[in-house]
Order: sequence, then C-alpha cells, then structure tokens
Amino acid sequence: MAEDRITLFVDVVLPLALPKLFTYRVPFQLNDFIKSGQRVIVPLGKSKLITALVRNVHQNVPEYTTKYIDFILDERPVVTENQFLLWEWMAEYYMANIGDIMTAALPSRFKLQSETKVLLNEEIDLNEIKLTDQEVFIVDALEVRGVLDLKEIGQILDRKSVYPIIKRMIDKGIVVLEEELQELYKPKIEKYVTLEEHLASNNALQKVFEGLKNAPKQQELLMTYLQLSNHLETPIPVLKTDLLEKCNATYATLNSLYNKSILKEIGTEVGRLSLNNVKTQESKKLSPHQEKAIAEINTSFETKDISLLHGVTGSGKTEVFVRLIEEQIAKGNKVLYLLPEIALTTQIISRLRKYFGTKIGVYHSKFSPNERVEIWNDVLSDKFNKYDIILGARSAVFLPFRKLGLIIIDEEHESSYKQHDPSPRYHARDVAYIISRQFNAKVLLGTATPSIETRYLCEQGKFGYIEMKDRFGGIQMPEIQTADLKEAKAKNKLHGIFSKHLLDEMKTVLKNGSQIILFQNRRGYAPRWTCEICNHTPQCTRCDVSLNYHKYEHLLTCHYCGFSMKPPTRCNACGSTDLKMVGIGTEKIEEEIEIHLGSAVRVQRMDLDTTRSKYAYQNIIDDFENRKVDILVGTQMVTKGLDFDNVALVGILNADDLLFYPDFRAFERAYQLMSQVSGRAGRKTARGKVIIQSYDPNHWIIQKVMHNDYEGMYKQELYERKNYNYPPFYRIIKITLRHKEEATLDKLSLIVANLLREKLGNRVLGPEYSSIKRIRNLYNKMITVKFEKTASPKKVKEYVQECLDKNNMHNDFKRLGIKIDVDPM
Repeated sequence: MAEDRITLFVDVVLPLALPKLFTYRVPFQLNDFIKSGQRVIVPLGKSKLITALVRNVHQNVPEYTTKYIDFILDERPVVTENQFLLWEWMAEYYMANIGDIMTAALPSRFKLQSETKVLLNEEIDLNEIKLTDQEVFIVDALEVRGVLDLKEIGQILDRKSVYPIIKRMIDKGIVVLEEELQELYKPKIEKYVTLEEHLASNNALQKVFEGLKNAPKQQELLMTYLQLSNHLETPIPVLKTDLLEKCNATYATLNSLYNKSILKEIGTEVGRLSLNNVKTQESKKLSPHQEKAIAEINTSFETKDISLLHGVTGSGKTEVFVRLIEEQIAKGNKVLYLLPEIALTTQIISRLRKYFGTKIGVYHSKFSPNERVEIWNDVLSDKFNKYDIILGARSAVFLPFRKLGLIIIDEEHESSYKQHDPSPRYHARDVAYIISRQFNAKVLLGTATPSIETRYLCEQGKFGYIEMKDRFGGIQMPEIQTADLKEAKAKNKLHGIFSKHLLDEMKTVLKNGSQIILFQNRRGYAPRWTCEICNHTPQCTRCDVSLNYHKYEHLLTCHYCGFSMKPPTRCNACGSTDLKMVGIGTEKIEEEIEIHLGSAVRVQRMDLDTTRSKYAYQNIIDDFENRKVDILVGTQMVTKGLDFDNVALVGILNADDLLFYPDFRAFERAYQLMSQVSGRAGRKTARGKVIIQSYDPNHWIIQKVMHNDYEGMYKQELYERKNYNYPPFYRIIKITLRHKEEATLDKLSLIVANLLREKLGNRVLGPEYSSIKRIRNLYNKMITVKFEKTASPKKVKEYVQECLDKNNMHNDFKRLGIKIDVDPM
C-alpha cells in the first residue's frame, strides 16, 4: 500500500512582503485533508513557524528540497477561490506583493506565528470553563509568567506543534493574543433599572405597594419607575440617572428596592450596536424625485453594470438605497454597502436597522479581531443566512463573499477609500468593480460631489448617470455667504479667529436653540509655536516639519512620526521669551468659543484625537443628535455624509488652507469638502446657512461652492487636466524612494529615473524631493510616471518593475526603501 501513496505539495502565500508563492511538502497522513484556502503552519528559516494560506495543491516535484507543512489549522477553507483571484488581480494592478494583500485581508486572529505572545483573558471566569490537562498547564504557566510565546508553550507541553491547542483556547476565550489586547475596549456601561421578573403581574405589584406603606420614598420611586417604563405588563428598563433625577431620590432608596428584590440593575454598553429584538418598519414613502431616480437606476442597470447616483446633499439618496436593497433581498441576493469612514457606519447602521433589523453585519477596523472573525465566518458560510447586508469601510471588500447582487459605494468621491500605507495601496471603489464582475452584481455609486474621474466615465457612456437635483421635502439648499478675513482684519473686526459676521450668526443660532458645525481641517491647538523676534519654530528631530501644539496634553507633537516634547519657554535660536502660537487647530476653536460665547455653550470635537477608541464616533454623533452638544467642531470627518436634524449654521473657518495645496486635485477636493460640509446645514425643516471665511472670497472655487455649481467646477477642472496630462486622461504611478542618507538617495534615485526614461522618455518626471523631505529619519524622493490611457498599463508596470528589480541586484540598493502607488490620491 505504501507504494500507492501520493506525494502532494502545496504552494502557499506567506503574510510577508514577498512577491511569490512558496512550496512545501504535505505529510502523507494529511493528504486527504489538505485543500486550497486552508491555513497551515509552516516552518520558515531555522526555527520560526508561521501561518500560511494554501493556494494550490499539486504533485509537481520542485527542483529543490522542500520542508513539510507542520499542521492544518482549518477543517474547511477560510479563503475562497474568488478571493485568491481578487488578490492576484490586486497584486498585478497595484504592483503589490500577494503576502501584503494577505496581511491586509485576513483578520489578525487568523495569523499565528511562533513569536506571537499569549496572555490570559482577564474578562473570563475560568471556573465556568472545563479545561483539558494541556490547557491547565498553559493557564498555570500564564498565571506565573503573565505572557508566553508559542515556542515557550511548546517547551512547557513538550510538543512541537501547539497551534491547535492555542487555537482552541482562543475560541473558548481563555487566552488572547498580545496584538488583540490593545484592541480590547471596555465601553462605557450605562446602568438601567428594571422590574424583577416575578413582579410582572398587577396583583404582585399591588402586594408590593401594600408592603411599602411605611416607606413612602421607596413607594414614590417605584411609582416613578412604572410611569417612565410606559407599560405596566412588560415594563422596559429605565436609565438609572433619569429615574433618580425625575424622582429626586437617593441611591440609598434605590438600593433598598434592590435588596427587597423589587427592582434590579442591568448594564448596557454605550455605543455597541445591539441588534437583539429590533423592531423593523416599512421603508418610507418616497417622493416623486426618488421614485424617478429608482426607475432610472433600474433602467440603467439593464445596459450598464455600474451607475452613478448624483444627488445633492439632503436629496434622500439613502432612502433610494434602502428601496434597492429591499429589491435585492427579495430576489435572494446579498448587498455590500461601503462607506468611507467608520463615523458614517455608526449613523447609517442606525437608519438601516429600522428597516432590516438583525440582517445587517458591520465590518471595519475598529472592531475587535473576534468580532471581525465572526462576520468573516458567517459570510463564508454556505448558508450566509445571518446577514443580508454587510456594511463597512474599505476593508469590507476583503470578505469571502459567496453571493452578491448589489454593491453600494456611498460618498464615492472620498479619498478615504484609498489605502495609503502600508501596502497594498488599493482603492476600495475600484476593487469593488472587480468583485461585482465575479458575481455579476451591479454597482451603484452615490455622492453629491462625484470625483472628476467617475463623472468623466459617465460622460463617456461607460457608467450610467442618474441625477437628483432637489432636496427631499422641498427644503432649499443652504444659503452660502462669505466673510472676507483680509477686510475684517484691516477694519479690526476679527474676534480672535471669528469674523464679526460669523460670530453674530452663531449667537443668533444658539439663541434660537439650533446647532452649529464648525469645520477646520487641522487638529491640535496651533500648527506652530513661533518666536516673535527671529521667527524660529521648533522642528521634529526625525521629520522636516514643524511641531503642532496640543494644549490638552501641553505638548508639541509631530503628526508624522509621533515625536513630542514640552513647549520651550525660550527660543532655541535667539533666547527670546517672546513666543506665540500661530495658526488654528480644532482645540483652539474650542477655547475661542468659550471666550466669545461663554462656558455655558456645550462644545464637542470630532477629530483623530477624540475618535481613537472603538465607540468614540458613535458617542459623539449620538450626543450631537440628541442635542447634548450645541457646537460640533471637526476636521474632514464632519463633512462625510452625516445627517443631523437641527443644524442651522455651518462655519468654514479658513477655506484658504484647502485651496492652496500642492496637489493637482486640490481644487476638486476643496470644492467637495466645502460642498459636503455645507450640506450638513438645514436638512430637515428649514433652510440652513453657511459662512465661508477666506482671505480670497472671490476665488473661483469658493464662488462655485456658493452657487452649488458642480458642473462649472467639473468642466474647468477637466479642461485643466487635459492640458496638463492628468487623470482622467492619463494614468499615474508614483514611486517613492527612501534612504537615511541624502547623498546616497540623490545618486540612486537618478539611476532609477534614467533607467525608466530609456523606454518611457518624458513620461517620467523627477526625481524630486517630496513636499516633506524627511520623515522618520528617511529622506524621500519621488519619481512620477504619467502615461496615456491608450498605453498598456500592464506593459508599463512590467517595465517599471523590471527597472526596479534590475537595480535591486546592486549592493547600494539593498537599503533603499521603495514604495509604489498606482493611481495615487
């Protein structure tokens, strides 16, 4: 029988920046179990073990001696054939290593290696779990040592492979990986009060009230609870703070009712989406404009696979999406709904769950590894019955879909769909197009300010085009006005960072009980801490940028590498003590509001500093929606499709920061940001107002924003791009070269550029230093390849890769960092 045994080999993808697959041999006893898409443990180097993905199973004997795979982690594949095909397309199109794509695509819990650190999960009660002997050994060791790597666990158990045991312990929740520990977020728990189950009947309650005759305060508290809970037969939980405030009761009185088993306390996580027992409702009755849009979309889908819904802010695009989702679910199809920001998922999910209840799955990077694995496994399931809709940010395109009928890409113009670092530098919108072809699904793009490239493809007849020009309910577009900062400064009418016009409007809006959004696309307190005598500004020691002052931490911080220092009291250049802060950040706006409007005004910031934790977006949005906040101050996060009922005024504090930026997309982005944030005003009942502060209020982009003239902006930008060979007429590949020595970088970048020019000629621009010359102690130079749409992208990329590979053979290039960005944003 031994002679009949087949020798199998597997080509695997390693989660490393490597361009090719690696071949390993399969032990005979695993022949019947090995499949493409499974995770396996393989040796790498002398002693390292690492998780790999099986791509191919074959009998082709390699020309070199192969190592054996160590273990199969999965009973069934965790990655589908369609996903592998997508990864391979991405690797070719974006000039990325397939190992980088694997790392980006898989939840971190799917990737184990011998250096992985294991810790006990402090959130779980081990007394409630039955442990095997091996698990007891590991738990005992962790209680003594605190943390172990997989190699150390192998020594404790005297086993070569401990992966199956650790995987089982992770699934049970006994242990967590160190990389997961930082993501374990303890959300704020809100305390609710509810009635004990045995008191649900009226007779039982009557007896309780009789027993409280001598405790009038307890009796009053119980009566107040029943009034707030609305329904005597099945009382609902009441927020503890609301109950005590309404009744003016003490904690002691409430604790007495707890001790008598009349009331009990339950905790609910704030911000976590709870989809249990969600009551759904029918979708809203659509306006004639929305009905017309749906008919046009369906007609467009008859001949086009991709269509653009260009609807002004507040036109009701989301309700159109809801109707189209209902149609797909009725056909038995699934829907992928992409959003550019996690902030948007928290608000959209609340709206969609009203219609689809528990059938919505959410997938994005703020979720813990366990939550992401749960969604992944459900989508991978043949049944895929739990969720009809997957809603997420760009990483959701990596899920193992088996059936899709529609992909919705909301706010399609957003640059957040583009992954910048690390590799792969993909654009989720373009990846979604490829996924749609795999399933013969349709793609609907939605936005009020389409990207120039998308609008051009519609004009060329490649995409369908549907327009919604009117706001839902007949609400007018906001009135947009400008405030001339140059004139205000000359006439001494500037109140700190506010023009008199904006400040007066803010006072009026607050007096009327409405809310305000203030937009400034810079976090921190002030961009520069500058000497008034010699104009010296403290610089980052590792980057060629000035440090930003953050008042709450009282630190000067680099936004590129994280370096920070205490602000100097004397100028490091001339010794002067005359130091001042120059520029405006979101923290400074908070302070200025208190100075000019008083401390009674409730202000909240929404920027990277305030939204780092998992539920931060949700909490800020909820507070603003529930009118616990009067003024929301934010960076571009506040521009992205958020929908608030009570916003009467939007202030753009410095439009010039958006306009004068060294990028060919600067004017397009400025128009999009200003138009989008303007659209937050007056969306429900009354016309809103927008005030744009600028030193150049007559700038043509600001004028286009004021007149809501997207077409005018589009035609002007298209004309400029055609003249100067930019997208959508040309393609761009940006190559960034990095080295710690400036002179070496100058020499090597010139060699690369000259080699590229041998065939590409004047299509190669540079090398030129980046706008920030040095980041993290590495100097950066850019080479840009611009080539016609008619040229073969595949051949150009192959030649670029050939040039880079040719240089990699030389020792001088070993320490040269190379970053390739195809279709940079």
